[in-house]
Amino acid sequence: MPSKAWTPPFPVDLGAVLGRLRRGPGDPSFSAEGGVWFAANTPCGPGTLHITRASGEVLAEAWGEGGPWLLDGLPALLGADDTVDEFVAHHPVIAESRRQRPGLRLGATGRVWDLLFASILEQKVTGVEAFRTWRELGRRFGESAPGPKALKVPPTPQRLLGLQDWEWHQCGLDGARRRTLINVAQVAHRLEKAAETRSRELLEKVPGVGVWTSAEVAQRAWGDPDAVSVGDYHVAKNVTWALTGTPGDDDGMMELLEPYKPQRHRAVMYLEAAGLRRPRRAPRFSPRDYRRF
Repeated sequence: MPSKAWTPPFPVDLGAVLGRLRRGPGDPSFSAEGGVWFAANTPCGPGTLHITRASGEVLAEAWGEGGPWLLDGLPALLGADDTVDEFVAHHPVIAESRRQRPGLRLGATGRVWDLLFASILEQKVTGVEAFRTWRELGRRFGESAPGPKALKVPPTPQRLLGLQDWEWHQCGLDGARRRTLINVAQVAHRLEKAAETRSRELLEKVPGVGVWTSAEVAQRAWGDPDAVSVGDYHVAKNVTWALTGTPGDDDGMMELLEPYKPQRHRAVMYLEAAGLRRPRRAPRFSPRDYRRF
């Protein structure tokens, strides 16, 4: 079992940095019990990484063919390549959130498939629906993760391409997201270049992948501090409310965030970390269960 000890030369909040990889409660590929565990597909094969903290030192253990690759990427995963020191706050509420969270950084997994897969499931549905489908697909069709933790590696593109219609339906996936996943799975090996070149445009060439999905991947795969999730049902309303007191749309949000370019997503991240969300007065959307259709 390979392992690695690393002392970050900066503050790092493991829970905040790595928690962005978790896809809802019961994520079969992620656990926060006894440190942070997650299973992933890598260029070398499946791997599991376990990360803990002892004083100022980060300790990591890895299993599987992809274990050494995951260990090599540990510093980047925890934000070693992040440009947070270049960020300048232009609003008091953002400045205060940053002051309170010196360990909040943008990490980079260096891989696209697992993140793109999960982000497509979250397109135009409630979080409850997306997380339920992620759990079902992972538990049914993901490979058992190497190592002592009972996790599942997210299903590979090849595994998804082999699924039958009834298997998709049992996992609660509608036709639009299914078609996008199939489109992506067919060219997944080419899309990994997006992490190397930091190219959202490459991802958006695939039918069904738009600016929201590419932003969600860019934020996590290469720690893009400027990739705002435009088109999200909540983000624009929450950001505009936090900065002006009135919920607004994407155009209003991007106008407010213009001074933060090229770190606009980081400004949003500080607002989200502070828990600043608009008051909700309308009824919530009811989650749909496509397994019953």
